[in-house]
Amino acid sequence: MTDLVVVSLEAWDAVWRRNQHLIWRLLQSDPDLRVLFVEPPADPLHAIRSGRRPQFGKRPADGALPGRLWTMRAVKVLPRRLDPHADRRMADRIVRAAATLGMRDPILWVNDPGGAEVARRTGWRTLYDMTDDWLAAARPAAELARVGEQESDLLTSAQEVVACSAELQRRKSPARPPDRHPIVLIRNAVDTAAYRAPHPRPADLPDGRIALYVGTLHADRLDVALCEALSLRLSGRGHVVLVGPDALTGAERDRLRTAGVQLLGSRTADEVIGYLQAADVLLVPHVVTAFTDSLDPIKLYEYQAVGRPVISTPVAGFRDADDVRITIASGDHFADAVLHAIESGPVSPPTAAAAVADWDDRARQVVAVLERMAR
Repeated sequence: MTDLVVVSLEAWDAVWRRNQHLIWRLLQSDPDLRVLFVEPPADPLHAIRSGRRPQFGKRPADGALPGRLWTMRAVKVLPRRLDPHADRRMADRIVRAAATLGMRDPILWVNDPGGAEVARRTGWRTLYDMTDDWLAAARPAAELARVGEQESDLLTSAQEVVACSAELQRRKSPARPPDRHPIVLIRNAVDTAAYRAPHPRPADLPDGRIALYVGTLHADRLDVALCEALSLRLSGRGHVVLVGPDALTGAERDRLRTAGVQLLGSRTADEVIGYLQAADVLLVPHVVTAFTDSLDPIKLYEYQAVGRPVISTPVAGFRDADDVRITIASGDHFADAVLHAIESGPVSPPTAAAAVADWDDRARQVVAVLERMAR
């Protein structure tokens, strides 16, 4: 394998997620590998309507590994209801970009179901890496129909399919044809070496006890009302701090700030470690839905690696973890559990971080899948 085209749900930025951790390790282990990383398409009109700064497309650009790793972003000029061929045009741009880099027969790694259009148009060997059950998310009917069609194509035609959680594997396996290789379970992990090293306390953390959440702020996952109630309960005894990309609505953001929640925004993968290590208690105030039950939260591994007490709603990953540091609570009991953890005093650093699953192990699992595809 020398070429890989990755159609990702996330940008290649300073907030590292599953795709970046895995692909970076593949690049380090295979000096001949070249990667075109396709970021989610820009949607400038939607951004303007949502009050955000619009982004635009970009041609393949050398990034962190010149000559071996390129990032690109297509652009969706009009909504799909006005431009029914938008996905086809974006797929064509991806194919042309790969051709300009000399990628004639790459392996296609699809994380965004929209990558099904690239698979259809090229016939490239395809790996579908499922990290979310988008059909269980709260989305408009037209979007669910489109994603359902794309996912069905990928589950049927992809040479290999990988799922990040056992629940996602269970849900999607019936749609996998018997003549295809079964869906492979490859969970998430953490960079254990980075988390073992001590980091300074971030300067923007308030004085006093800290109840910290790290992750994307989106109502698909985050229970805004629970965070609001928790902050009011902790008033004078601690601070609720949320760190991560902000995809909340203006009204949701205002509710949290009015309740005293501190929203610090995105931080780099390395900076996040300092926030986690400085926290008195780590939070997982997630809604419990069919969508969140499909996930294997990366924060489970990150939280375990820093050895702080964790208070979580009964969501997938945390509710099944065999870890005495994790307390499962919901409703009014959530704030009670956080208060108890904060008032119990500081805890010692972790003593067994090496026992937490490492991204190096997951990358070796991915290599085994890719080698099977290359035979």
